[in-house]
Amino acid sequence: MAAKTYLAGDLGGTKTLLSLYREIDGQLKKEHSHRYRSADWQDLESMLKHFLNQSPADLPKPTTSCIAVAGPVHQGSAKLTNLPWQLSQTSLSAATGLERLELVNDFAVLIHGLSHLSDEQQVVLQTGRDKATPAPGGTENGPVAILGAGTGLGMARGLPIAGGWLAIPSEGGHREFSPRTEDEWELAQWLRQDLGLQRLSIERIVSGTGLGHVMNWLLHRQPETEHCLRAHAHAWRTMTADQPGYQDLPSCTGKAAASGDPLAGEALKLWLGAYGSVAGDLALQELCTGGLWIGGGTAPKNLGGLCSKQFLEPLRSKGRFRCLIEGLTIRAVVDPEAGLFSAACRARDLVESGGTLA
Repeated sequence: MAAKTYLAGDLGGTKTLLSLYREIDGQLKKEHSHRYRSADWQDLESMLKHFLNQSPADLPKPTTSCIAVAGPVHQGSAKLTNLPWQLSQTSLSAATGLERLELVNDFAVLIHGLSHLSDEQQVVLQTGRDKATPAPGGTENGPVAILGAGTGLGMARGLPIAGGWLAIPSEGGHREFSPRTEDEWELAQWLRQDLGLQRLSIERIVSGTGLGHVMNWLLHRQPETEHCLRAHAHAWRTMTADQPGYQDLPSCTGKAAASGDPLAGEALKLWLGAYGSVAGDLALQELCTGGLWIGGGTAPKNLGGLCSKQFLEPLRSKGRFRCLIEGLTIRAVVDPEAGLFSAACRARDLVESGGTLA
């Protein structure tokens, strides 16, 4: 019997990736892919039709698709944050001739791919207990969780069900930030005032953008000190990304820290500590005995930091529950196309379950 073909998509406000996957020896392999500039298209329907029409003739036509979208999905419908598109599973399926098409939030979709990631797609940060001695509160087949710092802070939970996973989206990144140290307390007070906020969410600090805020605060504490990133910080605060002279302060901070700059290194250390603490809190909240993953665009860029005590010690430092945290397997997702791969995994699960997965 010929291998089935699955259509996977990763739809964002700037770009959209569409790919065809086939299962070969139990592994999903990408056979055809195209990158689209989202704003060049009137709607997703016309983009999908173009992709399917241009696909190689020797590949079987897909019957099932999963599209990860940058926004919330409710009862099969989604509205993108940065595109004037209203999406409907039913309408897209009918227009493309696909038997089944599912829209999934672009962070929650990762839940469907975690258990299928290869060693090349992830890095182990902490090895959990052996299967024969599972961590307290569950087994290695228990719930999973993922969080990832990018522009914001994404979170999602997953529960194992027959034939796949139940992915549960989360807005946990918008919980109140809880300072652990005197530096974190001072940073939080300054940032509330600087941004004119009544409350400070976690992702204001634990995100790619947050690293820029941390660097900004450290520069603010030393106003008379010359520093190579001071001009970058001013440009980051006063310009938009499309203006000439704009500087991406978070990226510049990471590079400066890697080059040995003490102040940038201090910023990265504080950021990693806050990130690790939040990751440990999520592990406790979800009792993710099936594993905890660190994803997001910052993971492959800061892999050394995620492997360090600066991140792992705050993650484990949970008082009476330290033993539980130390028993979990923790991994970092380093594949930039993990979302697309996870969408293909979800499409395959839909076929194998007859489209009955929750």
